[in-house]
Amino acid sequence: MQEQSAQGRWEQWTQRPLLALAVVFAIAYAVPIVDTSAGRSLTVACTAVEWVVWGAFAADYVIRLVLAPRRREFVRTHWMDLCAVVLPLIQPLRLLRLVSTLMLVGRRARMASQIRLTTYVAGAVVGLLMFGSLAVLSVERDSPDGNIRTLGDAVWWSFTTMTTVGYGDHAPTTGMGRIIAVGLMLSGIALLGVVTANIAAWFISRFEKDDVEERRQTEAIVALTEEVRALRAQVTSLQEQQSVRH
Repeated sequence: MQEQSAQGRWEQWTQRPLLALAVVFAIAYAVPIVDTSAGRSLTVACTAVEWVVWGAFAADYVIRLVLAPRRREFVRTHWMDLCAVVLPLIQPLRLLRLVSTLMLVGRRARMASQIRLTTYVAGAVVGLLMFGSLAVLSVERDSPDGNIRTLGDAVWWSFTTMTTVGYGDHAPTTGMGRIIAVGLMLSGIALLGVVTANIAAWFISRFEKDDVEERRQTEAIVALTEEVRALRAQVTSLQEQQSVRH
């Protein structure tokens, strides 16, 4: 019980710092892509920041594993966190660091009870749009046959891809760009499903509340009717007794 309490305190204490580090990661990831004139020293510094942030999330996973009362169950139920930590070590690519950090941020955000589902979905949409745009721009900008050359083109493409509209005016031509496109499509469909399910659940809960209230009113009316009948029976009985006496 003490270990579980310690784990809960750690998760609560590190929630905001890790989200702040995620913002730092986003800035470090975006600067070399948006600023094409960035020098080598700035690019190296941003890459170092990305690895430091990823390392912070990896350390967070290890600490939560140590504090977990049942470590095997923790690994089994948090296997996506483990994949996000191990993935960049197997093949240290920038895109893998991006994906792993997004996964870890999303998993930690869902652990916070104070963050509502709507806020999480909105943040996920903004994050996917931003990172999807930056990722596709970084791999498509120098492609000979590509037509995603500017950040505006990348944002427009990400938006149409996530909403599954797909006008076709911009499309990735590289293999990595198409992998990013598949990820955005699946993410857009998943987020749309979450929003739809959330709205449906809200309507169902409202209907259930109305049904419960209506049921309570009906029960109250029935009870009141029974009381009125009992009172009428008593009054009738009293009247009959008085008539007998007279």
